[in-house]
Amino acid sequence: MTITLSQIRPGAYYDSVVLMQLQKGLAALPGVADAGVVMGTAANQALLKESDLLLPEATAARPDDLLIVVRAESEALAASALAQVDSLLQKRRGQPGSSQGTGPGDWPAYRPRSLVAALKALPAAQWVLVSLPGRYAASVAQEALNLGRHVFLYSDNVALADEVALKHEARQKGLLVMGPDCGTAIVNGVGLGFANRVRRGWIGLVGASGTGLQAITSHIHNLGGGVSQAIGTGGRDLKAEVGGVTAHQSLDLLARDEATQVIILVSKPPAPEVAARLLAAAQAVGKPVVLYFIGQPPPGRQIGNVTFATSLREAAELAVTGNWQLVRDNDQSPITNYLLPGFVRGLFSGGTLAYEAVVGLQAVLAPLYTNVPITEAQRLPDSLRSQAHAILDLGADEFTVGRLHPMMDNDLRLRKLRQEAADPDVSLILLDVVLGEGAHPDPAAELAPAVAQALASRGSADAAQLECVVIVVGTDDDPQGLTGQVERLAQAGATVFRSVDEAVDHVARRFAHPVKDAHPPVNLDTLRAPLAAVNVGLEMFYDSLIAQGAAAVQVEWRPPAGGNEKLMALLAKMKRPMD
Repeated sequence: MTITLSQIRPGAYYDSVVLMQLQKGLAALPGVADAGVVMGTAANQALLKESDLLLPEATAARPDDLLIVVRAESEALAASALAQVDSLLQKRRGQPGSSQGTGPGDWPAYRPRSLVAALKALPAAQWVLVSLPGRYAASVAQEALNLGRHVFLYSDNVALADEVALKHEARQKGLLVMGPDCGTAIVNGVGLGFANRVRRGWIGLVGASGTGLQAITSHIHNLGGGVSQAIGTGGRDLKAEVGGVTAHQSLDLLARDEATQVIILVSKPPAPEVAARLLAAAQAVGKPVVLYFIGQPPPGRQIGNVTFATSLREAAELAVTGNWQLVRDNDQSPITNYLLPGFVRGLFSGGTLAYEAVVGLQAVLAPLYTNVPITEAQRLPDSLRSQAHAILDLGADEFTVGRLHPMMDNDLRLRKLRQEAADPDVSLILLDVVLGEGAHPDPAAELAPAVAQALASRGSADAAQLECVVIVVGTDDDPQGLTGQVERLAQAGATVFRSVDEAVDHVARRFAHPVKDAHPPVNLDTLRAPLAAVNVGLEMFYDSLIAQGAAAVQVEWRPPAGGNEKLMALLAKMKRPMD
């Protein structure tokens, strides 16, 4: 038979590593069968209950209370274990003032209790690492921004609204906020959070995926390459609400960093509109970029200076082994000849070609609608009415009832071509022409005059530009005559390509509209200066910084006002600058 005893310590805060070590220390004591050491949240209490460690009196613990539970062979052994809690905590910490903080595991003689005091002790610190519980993390990150420091925000469970507010304020100040939920970064050779030891080199990374950054940087190292910088953004940075603020800042920073020659951008699936803006920004950096949106079909193999990877390892391989000098020689300079703002409308006779165009253009154009959607959000509500950017498969069932397929009959496409050309918001019309047996005997005879007429209809000086792009699929042996078809369409003013991926690359270049950022850029000294940081939270991150030779100070942080929400709000209000 065993006896379970518990202890509640109101308002006692320790980071999760210390709690883990205390729990292991208690469980290792003689006669102790099991132990639990957690903050008294509802979720933690539920986990204790599953392990049969939650006593009725322990349910009184609040989220900011330390809850300690011991199950032992006797009441005396359980009580003895609880009596050793303070000595076990002190064993991790060592005697106050006995350590100078010279190596991992050491506790410095001076542990400031505030961020302001920590920065006075280490004024060279440009970074503040925050790994506190989510409900406290945003306010500490905000204080760091107020003090002009960049933030590595490891904490999760930070409200999305707080993330948006923090990142927008940071951008206005020329500061970076990596996170929330940012697990990995490498700044000037020093790993933050969970980072691998990799050699320095010429490859810079931007990642909205912590373990993705770790995997790629490890692959780069093992392939013989090296990392200049690896900037984490946090997993939600590319959500529509956040807008990729940190990713855009990081791309700009690496574009200006002389040590970075190739950039890798990796992310879990981003919001379509964010992906389109980010791809446009990547096209404008003036350096080769390898892009991998995990779980999203690549739009092609390459668009301008951007090469698309299909796995984390391939992203590393492309960056390490890519013939980037060849890329630079092939007219990959940033695009300057943009179209006026407008929409793309695709009128396809080939269903697979239309689908491939959607796959390619979904990373470039947003919002994109179609009657052959990859995701339900792309479904065009009414196939007869285009909206925004739209790709239509005119050979789909809804268009072929009582009508010949558009590979044989151009009538519907000619009507839609005139309709789209008449819309002043349309800047580019995309068509396919598929030659071969059974197809229209001479499609260019009908389509070329219609293209010429559509282009001529935009003749007035104040009208938006219009371009017609045609993909011609066929061979020299086809009865329609491939060369003649291409020549007549080109003479009519169309831009002609032989494959969808070539057309997608062209459209991407024409619609790459990187917005000029009016906010101050992040100072390059952020990457060049020896890293110095203040750590607020998990002490293992402080140990890691010291072990890597970085200057660091650990803050002896405690929840303000003992974690009381009302008092915390009052203190925060008192700290705000007067209007």
